Amino acid sequence: MRAFITGITGFAGGFLAEHLLDCGDEVLGCSRGGAWPSWAGGRLRETRVVPWDVGIGGPPESLATILAEFKPDCIYHLAALSVPGDCGTAEPTERAIETNVRGTQRVLELAAGQTSRPRFVFVSTSHVYGKASHERRLFAEDAPAAPQRAYGKTKLMAENTVRQTAEKQGLDTIIARAFQHTGPRQEPRLMLPEWAAQVARNAPRLRVKHLDTWVDVTDVRDVVRAYRLLAEHGEGGGVYNVGCGVARRTGNLVDALVRHSGAATEVVELEPGGERFDPIADLRRVQAATGWRPEIAIERTIADTLNYWRAAAAHTA
Repeated sequence: MRAFITGITGFAGGFLAEHLLDCGDEVLGCSRGGAWPSWAGGRLRETRVVPWDVGIGGPPESLATILAEFKPDCIYHLAALSVPGDCGTAEPTERAIETNVRGTQRVLELAAGQTSRPRFVFVSTSHVYGKASHERRLFAEDAPAAPQRAYGKTKLMAENTVRQTAEKQGLDTIIARAFQHTGPRQEPRLMLPEWAAQVARNAPRLRVKHLDTWVDVTDVRDVVRAYRLLAEHGEGGGVYNVGCGVARRTGNLVDALVRHSGAATEVVELEPGGERFDPIADLRRVQAATGWRPEIAIERTIADTLNYWRAAAAHTA
């Protein structure tokens, strides 16, 4: 399979590229800067990255030419403002609309112009769902879409753009609604790497926003496996949850991190206030289509993430 990945140098994009290469796929990608970051090595360094910021304008002529020669079988669209706080609070910023919505439209137009007629896999988010509660935690793909915050709103708009363009242009599309995923190389503004980076630099206190939030969190390496399986076996036009399907309490994840670190770390909760609930993935549809299920234990995810940040701290020192 020949795969083109937008946002290939990002957190999930890099792991997706590695997995596709492991599967024997040919891989091409684009990113804002058009170059691999310092953590990339080996096969990734040899994988071509073309500069294109989907949030600014259409693809450069050089990319259009390269992609036409490459003849992709699948386009994985990951490029986005994917840290929710970067997209605004209740309503999206113009930058979030330009990148997550209009950027998706630009990539769809690029896909529609390919003679190879590639499958288009759009990575969306569980943030498109409504508010979870103790009584209502499990969300299937047919649950009402009612995003509460800006990031989810941009992704829902992008999903609608995918559907509309697919109908008009005859594109073969898949929407993968990814729940929270994490692991090594994720930037430390997000939950687990934020905690692991504090432990790695021997902070006297581990500062945690909430200890009583129930979350669905999956290792990124499992998540990218699901993307490829959906590219192969998903039903055209289908929407699929990609998550763990298990509710985990953030305080328990913190405890596991501290245990693994071996450090006598004091944990400080910054915003106490009782239980909170994120949506949990109903995985029946993705499992029926692909047989996929998460395989990496959360303990390994925690260990690998902590080891990554310890290595980064040692390198900085």
